[in-house]
Amino acid sequence: MKLTRSAGYALVAVGQIARSEPPAPVLAKEIAKQYKIPLDYLLKILQQLVRANVLRSIRGPRGGFLLARSALRITLLQIIEAVDGPFIDAPTLCTAHTDTPYHRRVTAAYHQASKLAAKHLAQTNLGVLLGEKKAAARKKKAAAKKRPAKAKKKRARR
Repeated sequence: MKLTRSAGYALVAVGQIARSEPPAPVLAKEIAKQYKIPLDYLLKILQQLVRANVLRSIRGPRGGFLLARSALRITLLQIIEAVDGPFIDAPTLCTAHTDTPYHRRVTAAYHQASKLAAKHLAQTNLGVLLGEKKAAARKKKAAAKKRPAKAKKKRARR
């Protein structure tokens, strides 16, 4: 359940791309410079995220990387698994004596913890971490408040 350096860089890069205002392509070299990540290493990570449909890349002088879909539809688990592969793995206690009751219980406990962590990461989306869900809820609430007022005015005119 240890987060790899690649997954950490992926989370940082996707967060930076999601925060760009206004939404515009972000250059890999800007992210690499800001977070002191080796550019070639970051480019490999970003390409893995493109293949996993977390990001999309745009070529050319105004190119860079953008989110492939809304931040509310991208989970932390998707980002991590795009770079590291499946999240749940087996603990390596020892190669000998793997059928002991103790070994089976430790393995079961580890799998249970991994499943809980994966479930939490799958339920945590980028948009919530960036505050987009609250902003979207506020906009929806404000729009709902305006609608009844218009309906009242139309009824009063009749």
